[in-house]
Amino acid sequence: MIVGVSGEGFLRTFKVKGRAPTKGGKNGMPSWKRREKTMRWSLWWGLCLLCLGSFSAFCAAAGTASDEVLSLQAAVEEALANHHLIREAEELEKAAMNEQESAQAALKPSLSAHYQYFRLEDHPYAILRTNLGVQEVNMGHRGTYTWDVTLTQPLFTGFALSTKKKIAALDVAVSQVRKEAAILDVIKHVKTAYYRVLLAQRRLDVAREAVDQLAAHLQDAQRFYDQGLIPYNDVLKSQVALAQAQQVHVRRQKDMQLASADLNRLLGRDFAHPVRLHEAGAFPPSQALSLDELTAEASRARPELAILRLEIGKAKEAVRLAASEFYPKVFAVGMYERTGKDPLGEENDYRNPETAAVGVRMDWSIFEWGRSQSQVRRQRHSLRALEERLADIERSVFLEVRAALADVQVAEENIHTAKKALEQAKENLRITRLQYQQQVTTVTEVLDARTYLTQAEANFYAAHYGRHIAQAELDRAVGRRECIEGVSHGQ
Repeated sequence: MIVGVSGEGFLRTFKVKGRAPTKGGKNGMPSWKRREKTMRWSLWWGLCLLCLGSFSAFCAAAGTASDEVLSLQAAVEEALANHHLIREAEELEKAAMNEQESAQAALKPSLSAHYQYFRLEDHPYAILRTNLGVQEVNMGHRGTYTWDVTLTQPLFTGFALSTKKKIAALDVAVSQVRKEAAILDVIKHVKTAYYRVLLAQRRLDVAREAVDQLAAHLQDAQRFYDQGLIPYNDVLKSQVALAQAQQVHVRRQKDMQLASADLNRLLGRDFAHPVRLHEAGAFPPSQALSLDELTAEASRARPELAILRLEIGKAKEAVRLAASEFYPKVFAVGMYERTGKDPLGEENDYRNPETAAVGVRMDWSIFEWGRSQSQVRRQRHSLRALEERLADIERSVFLEVRAALADVQVAEENIHTAKKALEQAKENLRITRLQYQQQVTTVTEVLDARTYLTQAEANFYAAHYGRHIAQAELDRAVGRRECIEGVSHGQ
C-alpha cells in the first residue's frame, strides 16, 4: 500500500499488487515503476500546494493584523497591560505587601540557634585552700563545644512593633494609590497620543490636498500662459506655491510617523508598527460644568492628595514609633543548651551537658544623651512639613482643575468659530477659482484663497481634536479613570 497526496492536497491510498513480470513500456520501463514515479510526483506537488496554502493563510493573517483598526478603549487597555510604568507600580505594591508581612511576622515568636567552640590555653581550675595546703582542681575542659536554641516572644516593646505594622499597612495603601496615579497618567498619555495621531493624519490629508490642488492650478496657469492670457511670473508664483506645499507635505509625513511612534511606545509595540485608528466623534453640546463640583471631585479622587494624606498618617505613626524608645522592652524567653567536649555537646566531665530554661528578659535604655527626644522632635517637624505640603498641593490641584476647565471651554468655542471659518474659506476658494477661470482675478488671489483654506482646515482639525485632548486633561486633573468620548467612535 502506498499513500500519496493528490494535486488538491487530499491523501490518496494506492494498493499495489504483487509485481508480476511485465513487458517494458516506453524506454523499456516496467508499468509498475511508471506508476510509482507518477505517485512520487503527485506527493511532491501536493506538499508544495499545502505549503503554498499555509503561506497564503499566514500572509492573510498578517494582513488582517496590520489592517486592524484600533479604538481608543482598546488602545488604553493595551497600554495598561504593557506599559512599564504600570509594571513598576505593581512591583512596588508587591514589595510593600512583603514589608507588611514582615512587620506582621515580627509580632510572632522567633527561633534562633547558636553554635560555638572555644579552646583555652590551660584547663580552667579552682584554687582550694585547706589544712593540707593549696590545691588546684580542674573545673572544665580546655576545648568546649556549646550550642543552644532560643525561642523569643515579644511581650511589650513600647508599641514599636504594632506601630511598624500600621506603617507597613499605610505603605501598602500608598503603593496602591501610586498605582492608580500611574494608571491615570497612562490613560491620559494614551488619549493625548491617540488624538495627536488623528490630528497628524488630518494635517497630512490637508497637505496632500493642497499639493494636488496647486498642481492642478499650475497646469491651468501654464495653459493660460501658453494662450498669452497671463504673464510668466504668474506661472512662477504657482510653481513656488506648489514647491512650498510639497515641503509642508514632507514635514507632515514626518509628523505622522513621530506621532505614530509615540503611540506605539505607549502601547508597548515596535515604533514602526502600522497604526490605524477609529475616527473620533464630535462632542455634543456640553452642559455648564461647575468649577466647585469639579474641585470637590478632585479633592476626593486625585491620587496625589490621597498619597499625601496617607503620608501624614505614616508621619503620625512615626512620632509614636520614635517615642517607643522611652519604654522598656519585655520578652519571654525559652532556651535549650548543650555544652561538652565533643561537637554535639553530649560528653561533659564537669557539669550537666544539657540545660533548659524559661524566663523573662527586659531591655531598657535609661540614658542616651537626649537621642530619643531628638528623634521624636524630628518626626513631629516632618509631620508639620507634610501638612504644609498638602495644603500647597491642594491649591495647585484646584488651579490645575481651573486651567483644564478653561481649556475645555476655549476648545468648545474654537470649534464653532473654526467650523464657520472653514465653510467661508471653501466658498472663497470656489468663487476665486471661477473668477480665475474667467480671467477676472489674478493668480495671487487663487493662491491666497488656497492658503486661507489650508489654514482654516488646520485650525478646524486642531480645534476638533484639541477638544478631545482638553477633555483628557480635565479628566486627569479631576482624577477620573473612565474614557469619556462624548460620542461613540465610528470608522
